[in-house]
Amino acid sequence: MADAIYRYASCIDRRDMAGLRRVLADDMWAQYGNSEPMTGGDVVAAWIDSATADAVWQHHLLNVYHIDLAGDRARALVYHTSYQGFRDDPEVARVLVARYHNELTRSASSGWQISRLVFEILWSERRTDPTGSLAAVGGRGPLVLPT
Repeated sequence: MADAIYRYASCIDRRDMAGLRRVLADDMWAQYGNSEPMTGGDVVAAWIDSATADAVWQHHLLNVYHIDLAGDRARALVYHTSYQGFRDDPEVARVLVARYHNELTRSASSGWQISRLVFEILWSERRTDPTGSLAAVGGRGPLVLPT
């Protein structure tokens, strides 16, 4: 089940919306910060796609702190730190510190999927690189492995 949680984040980072959708239950319920709650895996995936459409890069770091398992259901507390760069201000990294309170369900056909998600936002900031450190260590890139 931890794989579903980690895959959620890595699919967002790679803009793999089909992969993201596979780890979201069809009847998922989610609330991100103080936004209105959403219902449905398609709705949540579309919302994430829209919210990150202008991201040039993203990097989510998750740590699953604990999982309480009860048969085909589980609850997980996941610590989250993410960094994003957006087209409108590419020299700024946006940082978010939060906790996910997840519930997951397992089925024979889909495996573990996130069925309930509360994203508790704890901190947000914007960072710049006034010293030129990014350029000094080789800048951004390459974005993908060469083929």
